[in-house]
Amino acid sequence: MNIPVYVFTGFLESGKTKFIQETLEDPRFNDGTRTLLLVMEEGEEEYDLSRYPGKNVFYETVDDLDELTTWQLEKMLKNCRAQRVVAELNGMRTVADFYEKIPANWQIAQEVSFADANTILTYNANMRSLVVDKLQGCEMVVFNRVKPDADIMPLHKLARALNRRVDIIYEYADGTTKFDEIEDPLPFDIHADVIEIKDEDYALFYRDISEEPQKYDGKTVRFKAQAARLRKHRDSMFAAGRFVMTCCADDITFLALPCAWEQAEQQETRSWCTVTATVEVKHHSLYQGVGPILTASAVVPAEPAVPDVATF
Repeated sequence: MNIPVYVFTGFLESGKTKFIQETLEDPRFNDGTRTLLLVMEEGEEEYDLSRYPGKNVFYETVDDLDELTTWQLEKMLKNCRAQRVVAELNGMRTVADFYEKIPANWQIAQEVSFADANTILTYNANMRSLVVDKLQGCEMVVFNRVKPDADIMPLHKLARALNRRVDIIYEYADGTTKFDEIEDPLPFDIHADVIEIKDEDYALFYRDISEEPQKYDGKTVRFKAQAARLRKHRDSMFAAGRFVMTCCADDITFLALPCAWEQAEQQETRSWCTVTATVEVKHHSLYQGVGPILTASAVVPAEPAVPDVATF
């Protein structure tokens, strides 16, 4: 039987414990299902198990994630005969550190991240990789302790730069709660005859065309790229892309689109060029399925993009 796992991430004192406590007290969630509560971080807030209806929540702490094994997790679940798991993760560890330990039949049902609006931007400046880890995979982020007159745009931009699909909630210090309704127009005109992508916008363009390729189907795009040779179709196609950094130098990755071009074999690896191409959404082995394929009408040598590594 598959075990649903509800994962809560965020730094110490970001509001995870309070939210989990209230969720497990809510009869809409706590409907009698036996629940294993895994706590991997100890903050000032403590859980009050006596307030859970039905006494169906079973508390386990994990002091050292490095020492935790899959077998131990299976044993914890079996001992309390739980049917689901709620996990509060340690903010100083990556989400993957926990995911790598879970049994095969534990399925992530939801991942929610919490952040103190007064400290998260400082965390982002000093521990960028951990902030990226918390935000890029979650389905919802809750910015709490927001001052009533605070500018929420920096929080919005932080979340959207890392995760375009995440739901954003602002919990204000006066007790009110608001959903994020800020629209993010793309920095290029997707309805233009030729969609011109500026050097600084390549990362956003790549993510958008990868996530929603159908809206580019049949359109013409122009952008600056570096060429890379493909293992297959070397004479008729090349990869047109850029090196992209999400959070730090350690995660720089070459993100490219397959591009059909009659002179593909003449493209030198890592040479810069300006590509004008029509987009077609179809099957390609690079995607192991369907994705955007470019057919170039022009590939012209170009000066390196500025900056040469694209960012969000």
